[in-house]
Amino acid sequence: MILILNVCKEKLHYYEFVKPVEDILRNLKIDFFVKNYLEVDKDILRKCDKVIICGTSLRDNCFLENLDSFNWIKDFDKPLLGICAGMQIIGLIFNGKLKQKSEVGFYFENFKKEFLGLNNKKEVYHLHNNWIEFSSEFEEFCDSKINQAVKHKHKDFFGVLFHPEVRQKDLIKNFCLL
Repeated sequence: MILILNVCKEKLHYYEFVKPVEDILRNLKIDFFVKNYLEVDKDILRKCDKVIICGTSLRDNCFLENLDSFNWIKDFDKPLLGICAGMQIIGLIFNGKLKQKSEVGFYFENFKKEFLGLNNKKEVYHLHNNWIEFSSEFEEFCDSKINQAVKHKHKDFFGVLFHPEVRQKDLIKNFCLL
């Protein structure tokens, strides 16, 4: 069972950032449930096998004001995928530094080695104002000026700054099949 975390403040943003991830899992016949990040507790985390933290809109950074709601990540021992805002959350929990740079649109990223099924040059969709300078606990997978895909060196924690629910849906599938 996969827990999908909604970090959107605005209810309508759910349809752009969370529902597409739900649709991918539903099409794959993978069991999931969705919770707002402020509702997460030990019982919810016990019920899931993996967690996906979805992204949110460019102007919605409320999750940054509630980072203590994500302290459970430090001790979490199951696979975790952070998409855009989710990647930022993971990085900040592990002492990364928040940086600013807006990118919107389709870009090609070069994956220097395999990352959840992605290799070589792939088109991805960027929609962000912030990125993370990660601590040395994370390995980078793209030849980019800013981190686009990372993995924790000792845990199955993955982060992507781009939105695989728009392009590269197989990345989500490959994470779910870990």
